[in-house]
This record gives sequence, structure tokens and C-alpha cells, in this order.
Amino acid sequence: PTSFFSLTGKVATGCIVLSLLLCWSSLVYGQDVRVNLYGAYIFDDSFDSYYDNNSYYDGTVEGGFQWGVGAEYMVRPEYGIELLYLRQDTNAPTKYTGTGIILRETNFDLGINYIMLAPTRHFLASNEKLEGFAGFMLGMVIAELASPDPPDYYEDTATKFAWGLKAGGIVWASEKVGIRLQAQLVSAVQSMGGGFYFGTGGGGAGLSSYSTIYQFGLGGGLVVKVR
Repeated sequence: PTSFFSLTGKVATGCIVLSLLLCWSSLVYGQDVRVNLYGAYIFDDSFDSYYDNNSYYDGTVEGGFQWGVGAEYMVRPEYGIELLYLRQDTNAPTKYTGTGIILRETNFDLGINYIMLAPTRHFLASNEKLEGFAGFMLGMVIAELASPDPPDYYEDTATKFAWGLKAGGIVWASEKVGIRLQAQLVSAVQSMGGGFYFGTGGGGAGLSSYSTIYQFGLGGGLVVKVR
């Protein structure tokens, strides 16, 4: 619905405006700015939904590598706020069942993009080379779905509200560069604006029942202080 896409557009605009304000604040008042580079393994997650009264589909968003980049503005030494982008290219094998019979199977190509704003609490240790952190994420997911099976090739995109949690630690190899270790959970909320579903004609978006996606990952990356 228009109202939902208007909401996600406002979220994206708000993230950009806030990022620019924080960048200006960091330059004027001298707060630290960090660039975070991410790499993680994302584990499998299952989904299912009815597409009519007697038929349903179920499948798996397969695990795989997720990469990303973020800019974090340190409002105070122990508090930061980050604008980040995460990307995963994967597959979603899906089965369609009607009256107890498997009607067909399709292995969708799926691209998952998260744009998130992440307030983060940092825990400073007496050892300056160690630092812990924990925070939450709010924003959106843009999912790109394609069915590679001829003659029913199909592609579509859907935008949904997303949230997440993250926690981990940083080992500072120098004053400017650190190694980041992190656990995270990111979820795409399917209930807002109707479910993004894998219909029998390929895929689509509609007001069917829904299955929220939860993606848990373990990984790391680099932290670079640019100021």
C-alpha cells in the first residue's frame, strides 16, 4: 500500500538527513568518525505461508556470505550512531503444496539489502586495545526476487520495515585500525503492508498470510578511525 511505501521512504530520507547532520556535527565539534567494514556468515532461515485457503508454500532462505559498510559518528566516547548498508546474495528453494500434493518446486534467486540506522553503546576497558559494544538497528530491507525457471521467469522487489540487534568486541591493532568481532540478528517484518510471498506464478506481493524472516549471523570486519 502507498502508506507503507511512504513510510519506508520517510525512513530512508530521515536516515540520510540524520547522517548528514551527524557528519556536520563531527566536523564542527571534533567527534570521532569511524568507517566499519563488515563480513559475516548468515545462517539458514525457513518461511511458509498460505496463498489460498487450501494451498501453501514453504522454503528456506539459504545461508551465505553477507558484506556491508557503515559510517559511525561518535557522539561521545561511549555512544555512537551508525548508518550502514548490508548485502547478501542467496537462494530460496521453495515448495508449493495443495491438498497434500507437492505441485511444484522453484529455487529463487534472492538479493537482500538492509539500510539501517544503529545507535550503539560502547564499553571502554581499562586496556585501551579492547572495546565492547552492543546496540540495535532500525530501517528497511529491500528484497530482490527472481525465478530462473523458464518459461515462468519472474522478478520483483519488495520493501519492508526491518530491525536488528548486534553485540561484539573490537581489538585495536593500532590507534586507527581495529578488528571487529560481532554477532547479529536482523529481521524483515512481513506483516506491514502485506506479505512478500513466493506465489505459484513465480512470486509477488499481496495481502496473504506472512512469515517474518529472522537472519542470524556471526562475523567480523575492520574498524577504521578517520578522525
